[in-house]
Amino acid sequence: MKESIGNISLAAEEKQLITSEQAWHYRIIPKEQEEKSITFYTDDSTDKLSLQEELEIVFGKDIRIEIIEEAVIQETLSRYYRNQNQEKRTASNSGFQLGREYDFVIQLISEAETLDCSDIHIETYEEKCRIRFRIDGKLIEKYVIEHGDYPALVNKLKIRANLDIAEKRLPQDGRISFNEMGHSFDIRVSVLPTLYGEKVVLRLLSRDATDLNIEKLGFNEIQLKHYLEAVKKSSGIVLISGPTGSGKTTTLYATLKELNNEKTNIITIEDPIEYTLPGINQVQLKENIGLTFSAALRSFLRQDPDIIMLGEIRDGETAKMAIRAALTGHLVLSTIHTNSAWGTISRLIDMGVPPYLLASTLNVTAAQRLVRLLCPDCKQSVSVEEINFPDSFKPPYAIDTVCTPQGCEKCFYTGYSGRKAVYEIIPINNILAEKVKSEEFRVEKELKEMNVVQLHHKAFDMLAEGLTSIEEVYYLLMAN
Repeated sequence: MKESIGNISLAAEEKQLITSEQAWHYRIIPKEQEEKSITFYTDDSTDKLSLQEELEIVFGKDIRIEIIEEAVIQETLSRYYRNQNQEKRTASNSGFQLGREYDFVIQLISEAETLDCSDIHIETYEEKCRIRFRIDGKLIEKYVIEHGDYPALVNKLKIRANLDIAEKRLPQDGRISFNEMGHSFDIRVSVLPTLYGEKVVLRLLSRDATDLNIEKLGFNEIQLKHYLEAVKKSSGIVLISGPTGSGKTTTLYATLKELNNEKTNIITIEDPIEYTLPGINQVQLKENIGLTFSAALRSFLRQDPDIIMLGEIRDGETAKMAIRAALTGHLVLSTIHTNSAWGTISRLIDMGVPPYLLASTLNVTAAQRLVRLLCPDCKQSVSVEEINFPDSFKPPYAIDTVCTPQGCEKCFYTGYSGRKAVYEIIPINNILAEKVKSEEFRVEKELKEMNVVQLHHKAFDMLAEGLTSIEEVYYLLMAN
């Protein structure tokens, strides 16, 4: 008899009983595991007796089969056992076990790259150890690891990153060049001592920036015009602000690709080097030996550069060196952590940059965020009356309908598919330059006259167009 059942929720421990390949091949979902038996859900598309016999051979345990609706099986498989680009995948979803014939580290990193994961979090707590993937800006728990196996996994990663496996009291940073299973990219490794052991975060870095296109990043037509005019000047500073993970580095690399040619000498100092571009001289930051942003910039000025890219302006010394480079006829591109494009001005002044120098060197200041896009196959349009807007949320203009996330097989029942950058671009004209000199920071009227689209307006435009949800827009506003 086919059982009627609602949505199935799988904990990481249950999910990793089988691999993605096994789940899709046999169309099975783990229900529970006992010492000598495992119970699986399946639908009535397969022969129950034959499936049971084959699974007993595969797992070496007694197998129990429960038949449920096909739609529930399909949804659960799509949600928990992602089948995207299945023909290219060899990564396993089984848990980490010592002595297995494959290297779990290789399997883990390959799977993360296939799923477009940006970061892997490997962490330990009093009662369990787990691995989480950051996909589209959100963390998803993928595996649970036995406490006894956790130190071996950490040591494997440390060895690959050329870190000291005996040092467990201090943070360590390293890098892995990954060339396995058809994948080739670099990984930044950060190890941090915590209460119950060492936490490891792996940042997956792309090696190739040749596919980046500045016209496809998310600028509207006016923003792109203002931005390109600013970056194609022979000197000055171009600054991009935003929180960690907002896509600032991607924007900078797309800009460098636009400016890169045989007549131009481009030098970068980065931490880490996330992309590589032929024809650009890239330097890796090494603070432990004194190669800081400011020290590198001081050396760069003797390398006859036309364009200098600083990964980040972190302190007053670096900010002043960047101003000096711009004043001596160089174009400087960099990022800075502020909440808004105009907030960059006050941040640099607080760092000790004289306002009159800032006014004469700053070409453009930009702010950006990444907004998750609703899945086009399952998003649902509803009237505004049906949505409970947060009390502190004030729409900039009236709209009749919005779209909400639903979830389907194509988006793995998350309701979202991909992300898009939203920008606020402020070109520094003579009027704004005078405001900077006099340290007048209230420029709402001037920005409105310049038709500058602010971040929250751009995000709300995406909501009005049905591209994203109210949750994403509200989250952006709260972070702004």
